[in-house]
Amino acid sequence: MKYTGAHVSAAGGVYKAPARAAEISANAMAIFTKNQKRWSAPPLKKEDVDQFKSEQERLGIRSDQIMPHASYLINLGNPDPEKRKKSYEAFLDEMQRVEQLGLTLLNFHPGAHLKQTDEAECVRKVAQGINAALGETRTAVAVVENTAGQGSWIGYRFEHLRDIIALVDQPSRVGVCLDTCHTHAGGYDLSTAESCETVFEEFGRVVGFDMLKGMHLNDSQSEWNSRVDRHASLGDGTIGLDAFRYIMSDPRFDNIPLILETPEPNRWAEEIELLRSFAE
Repeated sequence: MKYTGAHVSAAGGVYKAPARAAEISANAMAIFTKNQKRWSAPPLKKEDVDQFKSEQERLGIRSDQIMPHASYLINLGNPDPEKRKKSYEAFLDEMQRVEQLGLTLLNFHPGAHLKQTDEAECVRKVAQGINAALGETRTAVAVVENTAGQGSWIGYRFEHLRDIIALVDQPSRVGVCLDTCHTHAGGYDLSTAESCETVFEEFGRVVGFDMLKGMHLNDSQSEWNSRVDRHASLGDGTIGLDAFRYIMSDPRFDNIPLILETPEPNRWAEEIELLRSFAE
């Protein structure tokens, strides 16, 4: 089964997010569990957590189809020890919030070397941060998102994802989120069904579909291999609709959250309906 949704707002309280997902007929969703533009936030209130779980259950959105997104400020690969420590503390807090909410997945961008070290060293630092956080939590799964490779961010090559996973001590608690915009802009052509077949065959060979815990379904304003992260609404970018037809008709993408991060929320219900028509 395909589970489709969007990254909905948690403004006013995290417990309000499930109803916003239901309004667009989503059966999957992403949220921020705290303000993504700040390093720290007040702890989750017990009453908010309880109400979130109640609303989630009432609206029939399964816990394994909710994939919170960590703050964009986090950089586990930061070469500066103090700044990396600050990122780690924020990452650990997000992992703990996921567990408080009764969820499993935490999606995050891996890290950037800021041109002060190389990619291999950045990979090692990211894996070290994941290992430390797994040691301080019990059930949360660290879901590494591929990037477009903008600036000095790693994660734009499937090999980066593979190498991070290989260094994680608890492989059952790490996985991957593929963003279609990032994949295309990062150098993997998704503009035709034939090119999708090639790209996902490579992903399966290098990383493995058993590690795929979720996807972000976005078209791309930027060109293939541009290394520029600019999302577009489905069908309005350089990817086009063939990739989304491919994904929605392929059982390798079943039973994971397929999340829209497209730039026009007023179109999310329409885009979800379109994706489901491809699955049919």
